[in-house]
Amino acid sequence: MGILKQFFYQESGPLTRELLLDPGKFGLGMVPANSSPDATTTMVCGYCSVGCGLRIHLKNNEAVNLSPDTDYPVNLGMACPKGWEALSPLKAADRATTPYLRSPDNKLKPIDWNTALNIFTQRFKAIQEKYGAESVAFLSTGQIVMEEMAFLGALAKFGLGMVHGDGNTRQCMATAVVAYKQSFGFDAPPYTYKDFEQSDVIILVGSNLCIAHPILWERICKNLNHPEIIVVDPRLTETAMAATQRYPLLPKSDLSFFYGIARILIEKGWVDHSYIENHTNGFNEFSKHLESFTPDRVSKETGISKDKLYQMAETIHKGQRVSFWWTMGVNQSHEGVRLAQSLINLALMTGNIGKPGTGANSITGQCNAMGSRLYSNTTNLLGCHDFLNALDREKVAQILGLDVSRIPQVNSWAYDQIIEGIGAGKIKGLWVIATNTSHSWIHQSFVNELLKELDFLVVQDMYYTTETAQVADLLLPATGWGEKEGCFINSERRIGRVKKVAKAPGQALSDFNIFRLIAEHWGCGELFKEWSSPEHVFQILKRISKGTPADISGIRDYAMIDEAGGIQWPYPEGLETKEKERRLFEDGRYYTKDSKAQFIFSDPQPMSEIPSQEYPFLLLTGRGSSSQWHTQTRTKKSEVLKKLYPQQIYMEMNPEDGEARGIKPNSWVYVESRRGKIKAKAYLTPTIQLGQLFIPMHYHTTNRLTNPSFDPYSRQPSYKACAVNVRRIEHWEGDEEE
Repeated sequence: MGILKQFFYQESGPLTRELLLDPGKFGLGMVPANSSPDATTTMVCGYCSVGCGLRIHLKNNEAVNLSPDTDYPVNLGMACPKGWEALSPLKAADRATTPYLRSPDNKLKPIDWNTALNIFTQRFKAIQEKYGAESVAFLSTGQIVMEEMAFLGALAKFGLGMVHGDGNTRQCMATAVVAYKQSFGFDAPPYTYKDFEQSDVIILVGSNLCIAHPILWERICKNLNHPEIIVVDPRLTETAMAATQRYPLLPKSDLSFFYGIARILIEKGWVDHSYIENHTNGFNEFSKHLESFTPDRVSKETGISKDKLYQMAETIHKGQRVSFWWTMGVNQSHEGVRLAQSLINLALMTGNIGKPGTGANSITGQCNAMGSRLYSNTTNLLGCHDFLNALDREKVAQILGLDVSRIPQVNSWAYDQIIEGIGAGKIKGLWVIATNTSHSWIHQSFVNELLKELDFLVVQDMYYTTETAQVADLLLPATGWGEKEGCFINSERRIGRVKKVAKAPGQALSDFNIFRLIAEHWGCGELFKEWSSPEHVFQILKRISKGTPADISGIRDYAMIDEAGGIQWPYPEGLETKEKERRLFEDGRYYTKDSKAQFIFSDPQPMSEIPSQEYPFLLLTGRGSSSQWHTQTRTKKSEVLKKLYPQQIYMEMNPEDGEARGIKPNSWVYVESRRGKIKAKAYLTPTIQLGQLFIPMHYHTTNRLTNPSFDPYSRQPSYKACAVNVRRIEHWEGDEEE
């Protein structure tokens, strides 16, 4: 039986007893061999980075329903609306069930897999031959399993000769990665979710936890310490409404704010000098840097009164277990890295790290963003190594049985640089895997014009209807969560299992098997002969990670992950523990050369675009509903979820601003920036400050407005703030979509 027929037989054909007895074969297992046809199995949710455990109920070996797993240490029997509806997207009518090729009349038309793979190989090889190996790049995702991420990165860079590849995780967690690396010596979120229940002071910055991570808000609700809940956010979000203290600072004044808090703590002597002396470097320089951040200055720059500044500092001082948490309001900022480090600095200087209920804690967005950080082979060499380090290259080459010359000696361009490379004529071919660039990238109209300039665009996705798939030259149909095997790593470093509980539609294949086929057609299949299934790749990643801070060499196999209810890294060989929650830095030792954490800081920088007479409002963007997810590629497939949020794009505005502009509730308005104009429905609410607007990020026109500003260290886009104008619609002016 040919390899293509094998894949179709296993992924969409009849299930045989042989397959059930060998669920790891080709990485396409369904349920454990000792399960009955109507059993249940547990796996992690495929939406966000919380990583909830779901019990999948099977009938005739296929998922028919699900419920939250009451024993899983992440969600403890809870699920958000997206989790309850996780199976719905698999049955969508617009699933890509065959490869598609753009025809001369500019329409996507179905072709067979063999033709698709030949075209993929011939077109990309021709581009590389004409323009050089670096002329082809890939953009990946935090949505596929880590074994697929590793395979993609290894195939692209070691097999296909690509140098440049990045993931959409650049849009959500790059800031936290760089902040941790610089401060701790490694990308090491130190916490466990149990810290939400053990803190007596919880500080949430740029985080609408109630909406973005509702299960984590439920963990706070389980806290018996009656904690102070401090929310720092310009908007009166659902989370801010539930807080005990709220700090509605001016947008992007956070860095000045937290430097001012740090200065007060030092002024009052409310710091842990013993911890600072024994476990950190750079505090004296940091203290000197703070001298100019007087309460008067900080109050003026942030809009927060001096009394409130002292109140927050005193709350931190009185807390016995203070935890600092941030999400996209920090990460998606023009100075996000330094802002994240201002929170890390506060945790270090008060000794609130490495102990229950403490930490400087980044919560990421995507279900496998952490897997991308460690194993995607994009910004890091596979498994926590460095492309620039000769010893690391030799180590990885030896483990993989590669000629070391196949490993690039330079770092990849970041996402924005790859996009810029298209405009500069340096990137001629692009391979987009499980992400929707045409919708989600900042300054959307610009990137969509650039995609048209490519010689060849390949999109690999579950659906043929995404904005990016609709402009592809070649579309490869992929399976999704629930139709494949592998692992995700959640925000608290927990490795959890993903399982095949549904058959793929038509000729769709798992990303893993698409990569295998591409390797064979390209002629580099021999390099990846050991990469025969996701679990085989997991064993490879164990060997590569050994001796690194994220060592997972002690995890026996997939069954061990199941038995443990997920396993947090690091888990080196020889570790024997049944603890379900483990935090980092309990011994005060970090991953730097001298084992000490670093105080890192710099002067606040102004936004690249501020309100003006022509564009007098500041537009904020963010998550609009717990039932929406990113570009709605999957959530809009659920009729249940669609009933839980407005289907038409809306703009939130302060009632006083609305009255001044003659804008009434539920009226249609134009919102316009220097980059584009969209139509939205006005929602007037006092939760928005004067001079500010808010539009959820999920609607497909929102990013026509956003300003392509980037953090200089992480290169993460600053989605959260740009200057706009708004006016009521007197008459229809064009083809803006509602």
